[in-house]
Amino acid sequence: MAFSHISESLGIVHPICIERGHNAEVQDEDGNRYIDFIGGIGVLNLGHGHPAVVEAVKAQVDKLMHSAFNAVPHRGYLQVAEALNDFVPVSFPVSCMLTNSGAEAAENALKVARAHTGRQGVIAFDDGFHGRTLSTLNLNGKVKPYKNRLGALPGPVYHLPFPSRDNAISCEDSMAALSRLLEVEIPADEIAVIIVEPVQGEGGFRLLNADFAAHLRALCDQYGIVLIFDEIQSGFGRTGSRFAFSHLNVEPDLLLMGKSMAAGLPLAAVAGKAEIMNSLPIGGLGGTYSGNAVSCAAARTVMDLMTEENLRRWGENLETAIINAHRRWHASERFPMLGQLTGIGAMRGIVLEDTANATGAEHLSALLKTARKQGLLLMPSGRKRNILRLLPPLTIEPEVLNDGLARLESALETLQP
Repeated sequence: MAFSHISESLGIVHPICIERGHNAEVQDEDGNRYIDFIGGIGVLNLGHGHPAVVEAVKAQVDKLMHSAFNAVPHRGYLQVAEALNDFVPVSFPVSCMLTNSGAEAAENALKVARAHTGRQGVIAFDDGFHGRTLSTLNLNGKVKPYKNRLGALPGPVYHLPFPSRDNAISCEDSMAALSRLLEVEIPADEIAVIIVEPVQGEGGFRLLNADFAAHLRALCDQYGIVLIFDEIQSGFGRTGSRFAFSHLNVEPDLLLMGKSMAAGLPLAAVAGKAEIMNSLPIGGLGGTYSGNAVSCAAARTVMDLMTEENLRRWGENLETAIINAHRRWHASERFPMLGQLTGIGAMRGIVLEDTANATGAEHLSALLKTARKQGLLLMPSGRKRNILRLLPPLTIEPEVLNDGLARLESALETLQP
């Protein structure tokens, strides 16, 4: 399919054009149907067109579509802020600002952290992803394709190895790298921010080591550093909990949210401790479309639907099906390229390893094409682009989930070892 008048710098994973969707299934303009394991790259945890969200959005359109909150406030923004205070599982009252995108949330988090600390230094992590704006690009722990041809980026930013059970990096490895950084590169009292994903998204669905998370929390407390957890992809139920940091038993100072926050409408947020969020002068935060009334109506409904019971049930169903399928495929010994299962809960990735005739990235590239022909849409991740990330809706029907996993197995069978 040709995409005329679109910048060629946009990378298209699947050259089709979809026109309608329902929960975990979509249809393209030619009438072809697909099971969607991408979900707008983690945007559709409640699936395409959840009826309760659609109803709320339609009702809101009839009342008020938009008001720029920092000019004339509207009730929807206030209600989302109040709901977030209850929804985010931390021990302190939450102060927030709403934004249009996750990258914009990250940018504003950097602003308030700089103002709060009077410092500029930032620590981020290899294979992390926080956005495509100039400041967030420098946070990303991967050069290609994000940082090519751009020259110097806003900083200073220092990167550490990301410790996880899902890679070969231990807590001790990362602690040693952090100690070296503070001895050789920058003193701790010049660092404003440590930003990390509790589960890396673009990095391959890798869970942060809990002991290292606790070490970061202690370091930040000791030196007055702002600890930011980026849950733009892992939040709003993706791991079976409201947010993935609950699996680590560590609280952030600031939390970044987005993607599934409004079930497909553009809305994100930075939220956290009031003394940090209030650090800029009046007028230092804001945005024309930030906290759009229709998006706020969707977000309020999302939080109503994401009860602890629903998230537990949805997460367990997805996790069980994916783990059982992966074990069965491994036990069959039919797929030599099939590597480990990464992640936690319903946020799972599958590593494709190098074999005699192809790299893991080549295997995954072939898998994406074959699966699409068989009616299944999949998404890659990882620095080497060799980790399949699975993002079906939490609300996917069991029979559709099983059908999708069967199509994935069929596609795996076509790969040449």
